[in-house]
Amino acid sequence: MSATDLFPLTAAQRDIWLDQISHGDSPLYNVGGYVKLVGHVDLDLLHRAFEQLVAAHDALRTVLLPGAGADGLPMQRYADFIPVSMPLHDLRDHPERINAAQALIREQMQRPYALDGSPLFRFCLVRADEDQYWLGIQAHHLILDGWGFGQLLKSLAEQYTELAEGESLNRQGPSYGDFITDDARYHDSPRYARDKAYWLDKYRDLPEPLLVSRYHNRRSTDPAPSHSCVLAFPAALHTRMNQFAERCGASAFHVLLAALHVYFARTAQRDDWVVGLPLLNRTGARFKATLGHFAQVSAVRMAFAPELDFSALVTEVRDSLKRDFRHQRFPLSELNRTLGVSREDRAQLFEVSVSYEQDNYDYRFGDIQAQAVKVSNGYEPTPLALHMRTNRFSDQASLHVVHHRAWFDDAEARAIGERLLQVIEQALENPALQVSAFDVLTPAERRQMSRWNDTETVSASQLLIHQRIEQHARHCPEAVAAIFDGQSLTYSQLNRSANSLARRLIESGIVPDDRVAVVSRRGLDTLVSLLAILKAGAAYVPVDPAHPRERLAYLLSDSAPSVVLTRANLRERLPELSQPVIELDHCHEDRGSDIKPNIVSLRSSHLAYVIYTSGSTGQPKGVMVEHRMLANLVDWHCEAFKLSAGGHASCLAGFGFDAMAWEIWPTLCAGATLHLAPVQENGDDVDAMLRWWLKQPLDVSFLPTPVAEYAFSLDEDHPTLRTLLIGGDRLRQFAENRRYAVVNNYGPTETTVVATSGLVQAGASLHIGGPIANTRVYVLDAQLQKLPVGVTGELYIGGSGVARGYLNRPEMTEERFLADPFSPAPQARMYRSGDLVRWNADGTLDYQGRNDDQVKIRGMRIEPGEIEAVIASQTGVKEAVVLVRDEQLLAWFTETSCVDTDELRQALRARLPAYMVPRAFTRLGVLPLTGNGKLDRRALPNPDPASLLGQAYEAPEGEAEIAMAAVWAQVLGVERVGRHDNFFELGGHSLLAIKLVERLRAAGLKADVHVLLSQPTVAALAASRADIHEQAVPPNAVPPGCERITPQMLSLTCLDQSAIDRIVGS
Repeated sequence: MSATDLFPLTAAQRDIWLDQISHGDSPLYNVGGYVKLVGHVDLDLLHRAFEQLVAAHDALRTVLLPGAGADGLPMQRYADFIPVSMPLHDLRDHPERINAAQALIREQMQRPYALDGSPLFRFCLVRADEDQYWLGIQAHHLILDGWGFGQLLKSLAEQYTELAEGESLNRQGPSYGDFITDDARYHDSPRYARDKAYWLDKYRDLPEPLLVSRYHNRRSTDPAPSHSCVLAFPAALHTRMNQFAERCGASAFHVLLAALHVYFARTAQRDDWVVGLPLLNRTGARFKATLGHFAQVSAVRMAFAPELDFSALVTEVRDSLKRDFRHQRFPLSELNRTLGVSREDRAQLFEVSVSYEQDNYDYRFGDIQAQAVKVSNGYEPTPLALHMRTNRFSDQASLHVVHHRAWFDDAEARAIGERLLQVIEQALENPALQVSAFDVLTPAERRQMSRWNDTETVSASQLLIHQRIEQHARHCPEAVAAIFDGQSLTYSQLNRSANSLARRLIESGIVPDDRVAVVSRRGLDTLVSLLAILKAGAAYVPVDPAHPRERLAYLLSDSAPSVVLTRANLRERLPELSQPVIELDHCHEDRGSDIKPNIVSLRSSHLAYVIYTSGSTGQPKGVMVEHRMLANLVDWHCEAFKLSAGGHASCLAGFGFDAMAWEIWPTLCAGATLHLAPVQENGDDVDAMLRWWLKQPLDVSFLPTPVAEYAFSLDEDHPTLRTLLIGGDRLRQFAENRRYAVVNNYGPTETTVVATSGLVQAGASLHIGGPIANTRVYVLDAQLQKLPVGVTGELYIGGSGVARGYLNRPEMTEERFLADPFSPAPQARMYRSGDLVRWNADGTLDYQGRNDDQVKIRGMRIEPGEIEAVIASQTGVKEAVVLVRDEQLLAWFTETSCVDTDELRQALRARLPAYMVPRAFTRLGVLPLTGNGKLDRRALPNPDPASLLGQAYEAPEGEAEIAMAAVWAQVLGVERVGRHDNFFELGGHSLLAIKLVERLRAAGLKADVHVLLSQPTVAALAASRADIHEQAVPPNAVPPGCERITPQMLSLTCLDQSAIDRIVGS
């Protein structure tokens, strides 16, 4: 082979080169490590061994010729001779020799290579002690892969040993050029076509991504540094794994991969996902001994039934990999391009890669035993990579978990490794265990979750709610219980009026567990009625008179009240009723009596209230809450928020909303004063309500989350408030800490208003806290098994707050209220919330949305709340809502200052994948709220039809943009290109990007491929021209009709780096 012979890049080399130039000066594709040598090292012999190594393997003498190939791709040739440098770093006098040696090797790995014809390898020698050396060896992935690194060390050790023994064979290694020729033949072969058909059939439907970034900026064009942790793989476990694999007719790698499938099937609850497997791609002994880049990555689809036991799963994995292996030579990058896996949606088919690396070599440099150590370049192409590393000459094995912190923090990554080891242990202990039955929690995690749920407390009072209020009426009768519309009610007046009404209810035949409907609005008489119903032993059913008549009729029919309480001016709203109706207008004016009704049979297990919530079937369902459940809420609230006699709290929740019970009863049971917000007859005026709220001398107050977020956007803070409680909807933003504590609360009506609670801080997770007193929360999968920290699952709630069930809905009660298998208490139950959450490491929970809120857009599962948070973080945006309507992602927002929707769209594109950017943005004055203060999603207006047509075409501006757009249209095969049209959305990919830049430069237009890949619009590319200094390219000496270009035809030697860069794509 002549040194003047030029070769194209192989398909794998081409993809590496494209990715490398898109990321500029980055060590993304540096490979290598170091060899520890303990003993006397002859430095002259070592240098000669390196020279012979480079002379023997042509891949190490690779010289890239930028722009010499088709469509701007480089060509490569092999130099006859490349000088070998081996700088010596003597650290014997360094106080931290080992640390300094490691730092120096890491620094070598971080140095990028110039793809300009310079050598693509480097060696160095570190002397850490008198007889201890670290031999650093690094190369660019274009000329070396992982297997080749081992071959290089083997060859180097042999060269050194032969020289030490007086031999100098100068053996010639097999040529990488042979593989280049073989690779070109493959791409023109029928086998290539068969392989392509196999993979396209396998991925005719694309599985959704397995992992989703926990954070944003996931589209950053700069690769994120990776981080790793190393776990010891117990030698005994490794031995058992090999023995089990042998019994299954499989390999240890098949067992590892099966265990990984179990882990993700359990944690991600996915039976169909994709993993990346690095392959040698070396056929025959000749190529196995060749240095160069052969490796490929295979996208293995892991689709197996959850009913499989582990032994059968290993067999299935083995057989699946065998089928794939027959077609493994087809390049992954070509599969990605053919399938349309774009840079905008997802980087590739998988987010997880796994490898099983067994070092089969015993390296000896003469009589010196050597130990090889691979070193990471600090980058990993996938968010999560697991590498199991073993050595056939040692019992030691290790599991390396490499991760990106945008997906996992360091503790989560280590936990993944620990859980995987536990899955393997379980599998070997019981191979008959089905995939769905594995336990993925480590013992430490199980103990931790048990501590988080250790919330048991004993109530200081065994009295029922109304009995506690009666105590305050006796001990502080003149204390003000409630204030409304300028009028007040003392505890004595409240108690006496309630006694009078309670006796009337008892006289009407009321008994415990009967229901009394209250059709009213906030007011002192309404407060009296609620207390009176409890005194009478019945359960109150609050009904908002603003409901449509049909809904009013349904609630009064379904709840079947024994008595209906209302006001005189609301009677005309009521349907025909057979039950007695009592008007409340003058109840609180009745002097009443201090003689309280005595319901001997009343117990804490009797009903306190029934509140109706919206039903998935369209019909509201009544939730039955008992006295003991309400008492637990009261006890926790008064203790957690230090509410006591003399304190002040508010009542703003809509009548019929369960938060009203949370506002009223803790305040009155504490002996504090309840401030009732004015009733708004003509809808909800949030500004008027907040003006009232700011004037009240409150210590503790509740605001529905959307109202609180609006309050946060105002300049004025509450002057006396100590604690603000929020809840009822998802918290979307909390950018600035207030002078008072802000506590986020979560709880379905079915768990007595609040199940979890926690203080939120600006800049931290907008969590929903942890379980309140006597409450247990579980994050479970579909098999009702616990999920680990950081893994999303459905929230189940157990403990004292779990309601009795749904009124008149036994089937629905049985479906949602289940036996609690984790509680030692007999008859314990838990409620299935339908909400998705995940544990944080501090024992708080992150809310992920409803089970039915998650939607798919272009085959990708998304959570609208994630997009809402990004929109709300943009300058000028006050609030944001994202919904899917008619399979389109839509956004609504309110402003603090003028927001340009095109700029908003571009800002989102910089932080989110394209499929997560809403199709239309609608500006609103205020977000519509329901009467309960929750966001009224149904009231959000449909967007302007014009906005659904996508971003309006904007013609190129100026000569440069017009000329560039014409070339774009030609290369992409489209009719026209607007100045803001996205190259990748128009069908572009990295290969076309190189071709486009080449065509632009041929037309005399300055263009930079890095800009195109990171800012893929005509406007951005044209604007970057100001930063590109024109460099004249010397004419080449390639004659017309030439079929082989030689280096002599290209005047590269007279060019500086800037000129060489200009040739790329020319």
